[in-house]
Amino acid sequence: MNIYVSNLSFNVTDEDLQDFFADYGEVSSAKVITDKFTNKSRGFGFVEMPDDEAARKAIAELDGGIVEGRAIKVTEARPREERTGGGNNDRRSFSRSNNNRY
Repeated sequence: MNIYVSNLSFNVTDEDLQDFFADYGEVSSAKVITDKFTNKSRGFGFVEMPDDEAARKAIAELDGGIVEGRAIKVTEARPREERTGGGNNDRRSFSRSNNNRY
């Protein structure tokens, strides 16, 4: 099961995230999502657990838990929605005619 964890402190690492869930069973992966430009945490992450029953127990017990003074939100991850064209559908197009020179 893929688990979504939000409202994480910006100090939480992948290893910390894995440790939070390890008490409930095997953790296949744990990843805090980072900004691609600054490499700083975006405050959420994903955990994969192969045992759905253990994952459900972890969700039930960790949701609302306090980590570094913040109440984390833990839910089953939803499939990522398809993106359509980058959201620029309202942008005006720009074209230059050959008659207009600088």
